[in-house]
Amino acid sequence: MNGQNRSDIYPGLEVDIILKQDQRSAKRTRGIVKNLLTSSAYHSRGIKVRLEDGQVGRVIEIIEED
Repeated sequence: MNGQNRSDIYPGLEVDIILKQDQRSAKRTRGIVKNLLTSSAYHSRGIKVRLEDGQVGRVIEIIEED
């Protein structure tokens, strides 16, 4: 699932994000959402979040839980 809809993302969710400095290489960073930084309901490049470890980036994939 992609991370373009704010309603799909919430604190505690495991996601893959792209950090600002990794946008050219498309290197993914996995982590747990601490809080959402994008206030709009939809963003074409992904909702911006802060992970529990403090890193900030846009959600590109929500990791499905079994």
